[in-house]
Amino acid sequence: MSEKKKTGFEVLAKTSLYPQEQLQKVKKGKHSFLIGLPREVSLQENRISLTPDAVALLSNNGHEVIVETKAGDGSKFSDKDYSEAGAKVVYTLEEVYKADIILKIEPPSLEEIEYFKPNQTLISALQMGHLKQDSINALLKKRVTALAYEFIEDKVGGMPIVRAMSEIAGSTVMLIAAEYLSTVNKGKGIILGGITGVPPTKVVIIGAGTVAEYAARAALSLGAEIQVFDNHLYKLRRIKHTLGHQFYTSTIDTITLSESLQNADVVIGALRAEKGKVRHVVSEEMVKRMKPDSLIIDLSIDQGGCIATSETTSLNKPVFRKYDIIHYCVPNVASRVANTASTALSNIFTPTILRAAEEGGVEEMIFSHKWFMKGVYTYKGTLTNESIARKFAMKFKNIELLLAIRV
Repeated sequence: MSEKKKTGFEVLAKTSLYPQEQLQKVKKGKHSFLIGLPREVSLQENRISLTPDAVALLSNNGHEVIVETKAGDGSKFSDKDYSEAGAKVVYTLEEVYKADIILKIEPPSLEEIEYFKPNQTLISALQMGHLKQDSINALLKKRVTALAYEFIEDKVGGMPIVRAMSEIAGSTVMLIAAEYLSTVNKGKGIILGGITGVPPTKVVIIGAGTVAEYAARAALSLGAEIQVFDNHLYKLRRIKHTLGHQFYTSTIDTITLSESLQNADVVIGALRAEKGKVRHVVSEEMVKRMKPDSLIIDLSIDQGGCIATSETTSLNKPVFRKYDIIHYCVPNVASRVANTASTALSNIFTPTILRAAEEGGVEEMIFSHKWFMKGVYTYKGTLTNESIARKFAMKFKNIELLLAIRV
């Protein structure tokens, strides 16, 4: 007798059912990047370019991220956070610099440039005020395509990274001012702002850009009396319109500015660089005539400073005195609030990387979008930035001419 044929249900009843694990499919764009995040070593830099959340998003889109150990510690992101997000945590610079794209905050040192290889891409700050010709020559020799993130624009001509860091610097600067006006830090011993029956603090802001806007908003909210100086009338009109307050504005006239400085408790230098460098609009003589224990905060110091007595300081030793005036000249003010600053940077870098992958690579991104192209200062052994060329008397080629040749 033939064996009775078993039904499908009988077969299932005699077997155990277990869920079967499957690897989730990873989305892949037109191009996949290997991205390196080295640990910052200069000027007590605490920021990092990508947060663990951004790394997870990039990993899910088919990109690989290499993070040097402790690179995120200053921003309160641990190696474990990055590892769990899909990054590979490594312990040597050689391993980080195997990446296609190196994302940094500070410009690379000469020692770091030695690890680069031809055709790699570097995205970092340039900091024209502290730029050395040796660094440019080293990048040219290595045939690296280098982009300065402070030059990269968006589609409407704004500078998203500069604006984000300027918003942070402007919001933070009044906290710094309050700190160094206090008796604890041997300041004037006055409150930043004003209270009933006591004259308000006098704050002079030189520049009317984003930093000035956020600094002025914070000062006004505390009750301080502000004066804003800038040589561009449209900027002065814009800041008054944006803030919706009536306050003193003026073009940068030597006599008027000097009189305002003599009565100021706090002076904030927030001029943007023009043609690669900020000019000194406050002379030593003007500083000498200021009231003792007054405070100067020169936020333009990363571009050379707009106050003649400014000298670069660090987060470890942020202030010095000259002519009995307290000077605060830290170039990376946003690093005081590294977690916030890193998140802001990451929110800009992440979609840019994803867009470059969709375009087919960094080179395609450069030549397809002029707003991104504007960040390029060296391209495969060629200097492409006129301001750098003029500063060091070097030859350069317009990046748009390279585009014409490429087409």
